[in-house]
Order: sequence, then C-alpha cells, then structure tokens
Amino acid sequence: MPRPPQQPPSHPVRLISTRDAPLLERLRKLCLAFPEAGERLSHGEPTWFAGKGKVFAMLDNHHCDSPHFAVWLPQPPDVQEALIDAAPARFFRPPYVGPSGWVGVVLDTKPDWQMVQRLVRDAFVHVATKKLVALLEA
Repeated sequence: MPRPPQQPPSHPVRLISTRDAPLLERLRKLCLAFPEAGERLSHGEPTWFAGKGKVFAMLDNHHCDSPHFAVWLPQPPDVQEALIDAAPARFFRPPYVGPSGWVGVVLDTKPDWQMVQRLVRDAFVHVATKKLVALLEA
C-alpha cells in the first residue's frame, strides 16, 4: 500500500543565524538546568517544557518577521504589564500568547542575563507541577 504524501510542517523551522546562535545556546543552558526540563520544536521554534507538562519558554527567532530574537515566558498575573511598563525596549506582549500573560524578553540587545535567568525560573515555577517545584527547591 503506498504511503500518503507527507504534509509540510505547518510552521517552518527558521534557521538560527550565526549572530543569534550563542544567544540560543545560553538560553538553552538556562532552560535545561531545571528538573525534568525538555526541549522540542513547537510551532517551528525550540521550546522548553516542564517535565511532560506545560511550556515554560519558547524561542522567538524573529517570529512573524519580528525585529528581535527573544524568548516568550508565561508569567503570573500583572507581571507582564509591570515589565513592559518598566522597560518597553526590553519586554513586549508576544502575539498569540500575550493575552494570557506571557511576556517576550528581547535577547539580541545585550540583556541582563541574571534577570533573564530569574524570569525563566519564574516561568518554570509558574507552570511546573508541585513535584518539579519541590525538586527545584531541594
């Protein structure tokens, strides 16, 4: 029986530029340091999951022709607005997930990586199971 034709991916994978590759590697190292964190492609971008559960970080490799290389992070209520109001050149409301409180963090303009690490950790804790949070805090 012949195989059905393969469908092209609904979201093409965009190649990481030489300039942005070190930023991705630094972000990847931060994300994979959490207990049971995993990475896989979602919507054509590297995406990090808390165990088998929810997304806690998603790369924005100039998604939808955006001008920046960034990471999208789910945050507790009101954090998104506070960050955007405090530093609109550094933070933004990402498309699609922005209405749910996610915040975009621009990475290609020399971010404060300690701050990025804190926000990634906050995102992990926000979506992780109690078991994973306990492992993180142990």
